[in-house]
Amino acid sequence: MDLRDPSADGPPTARLRSLLHLRAIERDGDERRYHGDPLVPRSVLTQELDAAFREAGYECRVVDGRDAGEVTVVAEPTSPGVESVPWTNVALALATVCSTLLVGAVAWYYVPPSAVVQNPLVALRAWPFTAAVLGVLATHELGHYLVGRYHGVDVSLPYLIPFIVPFGTLGAVIRMRGRMPDRRALFDIGVAGPLAGLVATVVVTAVGLWIDPMRIPSRVVSTSGQVIVFNDPPLLRLVAAALGQPTGYADPGLTIHPIIIGGWVGMFFTLLNLLPVGQLDGGHVLRAMLGRRQETVAAVVPGTLFALAGYLYFVEGFGPNESVGLWVFWGLLTTVVAYNGPANPADETPLGWRRIAVGVATFALGALCFVAVPVELLG
Repeated sequence: MDLRDPSADGPPTARLRSLLHLRAIERDGDERRYHGDPLVPRSVLTQELDAAFREAGYECRVVDGRDAGEVTVVAEPTSPGVESVPWTNVALALATVCSTLLVGAVAWYYVPPSAVVQNPLVALRAWPFTAAVLGVLATHELGHYLVGRYHGVDVSLPYLIPFIVPFGTLGAVIRMRGRMPDRRALFDIGVAGPLAGLVATVVVTAVGLWIDPMRIPSRVVSTSGQVIVFNDPPLLRLVAAALGQPTGYADPGLTIHPIIIGGWVGMFFTLLNLLPVGQLDGGHVLRAMLGRRQETVAAVVPGTLFALAGYLYFVEGFGPNESVGLWVFWGLLTTVVAYNGPANPADETPLGWRRIAVGVATFALGALCFVAVPVELLG
């Protein structure tokens, strides 16, 4: 088979030949496959090729070859530009705007469901709630996106996830394709989301605290039964104290403005994302800080969440429909995430002390978003 590269402007085959005894080169569209015997350990091969291929505009991965001892280097062009029309992102964003408007109108602005059915446009009353919730979530993911692009990592635009009560959304995610070039890029991308999201969260919380409280309709105040309470994390109380504003009212007919719920959502999602497990933001940050020792920490996280759920249920007497079920769910989820493992950068050069300090500060800010009982039923 011809061992010449099918294209002169393709990956750097000169560098490849110094690390791999080539047996065959194949091309399928834009993808190239280089088959051969490695001249260096496989881990070194991956690390050495990654930077050279990335500079040429390609992502590469090393997989098992067709014969024993042989490997195949698969090279695919990166897509550094934004997709022309990201229809999936647009569709999910529109669906999430609709879901947060509907949930916000009924659950947080006390619009009767019958009124929404008769005139769906009445849900537009909840636009401040939608703007607050989606603003903090989108800012979080855009932090990842912009820093990922800065480091030349192929990342997607944010995918917003529509849902039902209590917030109308399950959050937002981005996709990172290809291998992370080094621990600095992994750290910067991982930490950018929580820090950007927290800035937006504090701004949204402050705006909500300055706005006058809402008057609850008498038909709602007079209704008997259980009330769902979202308890304040320490960061929300700190912002309120700095502004000299209350986070609750003695008058049962008054409640906080729904914009503050956007801040609460931002803090809660920041806390969950900073759990130091696998592909979560906290897993990326701690993997960059500690190297492979991060997996030892990750193994403890699910058990800690299960223990917290057990304590709340057996000692404090909270029910499964309150925060007990929440922590059980996240215990199960982090078990799966931890099992799948963290991102492994091509270059394992340790971080400098400045990034380590930023990482410690980020986890400290995340701790200010923690409350053992975020959701409670009263009455």
